[in-house]
Amino acid sequence: MQAVLKRIDRPVAIAFGFIVVLLLAGSLYSSSFLSANYLLQQLQVAAFLGLIASGVMLVILLGHIDLSIPWLVTVGGMMSTAAAGWWGPEWAIPFGVFCGLVFGIINGLGVAILRVPSMIFTLGINAVAQGVMVLHTGGFAPQDHATELMHWLAVERVVLGIPNAVFIWALLGIAIVVMLKKTPLGRYIYAIGNRETATYLSGVNTRLVIVTCFAISGMCSALAGVLLAGYSSKGYQAMGDPYLLPAIAAVVLGGTHILGGRGSYLGTIAGVILISLLASILSVMQMPEAGRQIIYGCVIIGMLLVYGRGQKVVG
Repeated sequence: MQAVLKRIDRPVAIAFGFIVVLLLAGSLYSSSFLSANYLLQQLQVAAFLGLIASGVMLVILLGHIDLSIPWLVTVGGMMSTAAAGWWGPEWAIPFGVFCGLVFGIINGLGVAILRVPSMIFTLGINAVAQGVMVLHTGGFAPQDHATELMHWLAVERVVLGIPNAVFIWALLGIAIVVMLKKTPLGRYIYAIGNRETATYLSGVNTRLVIVTCFAISGMCSALAGVLLAGYSSKGYQAMGDPYLLPAIAAVVLGGTHILGGRGSYLGTIAGVILISLLASILSVMQMPEAGRQIIYGCVIIGMLLVYGRGQKVVG
């Protein structure tokens, strides 16, 4: 029994425990809270956040942060719909994700090569992406619409009533788990998060690893933007703004060390579901957006105080 308890990741167990508490609390407020349809709807909403959090987790494992998420999500959504109008619907998704990849690589180069603190550089790239989108639209609401495939991926339910977006999140999650557990890149990510200098001296191309993780983060944010555009039928200005703090909070809630070097994707899944349920309850309670952001910020600070001061361990 003691061996089993030692194998349990305490932050992950706490996150899942809070999920149970929120489900029970929600069921007391409304009898439909535990209905299959409502839970599937929450999974669909969580999938968008889960895609973003997947990339954010990799960056945080390195000991860095990506604050360009809001407008990279917007870039993915707006440029995918624009590409459909320019070249045809088959170009929409690839071009939207490609734009996220370009911005992600720029983030990685700024952090790895120029050695600018990630918080500063990614915040600057976020402003650049915002400017590019305003320039693209002239400051007006874009008139381009999502393609049928984007709408199908984001909204439709083909297998057992499960939203297609959840399957996309699952496929991405499996790929990241395999990468972290079964490839040298995964080991390098944890090693850099623990001690970048020692990893570099051991012969690892740490710069390439950092650029790769930021590139993946950019692609994940853009992909979420593509699906959000499909969900709402079009892209729009600042569509990614509500996702920055929830994505970081979900990763930290799941036990990923905010200073890098420790974390599991199972914890990120738990954090995403927990944040999504919390957002749903706050919405039912008609909590204003400002109040939600305060709660997300307090969650990050609280988890930093609880888990952010311990010794980092390679996972």
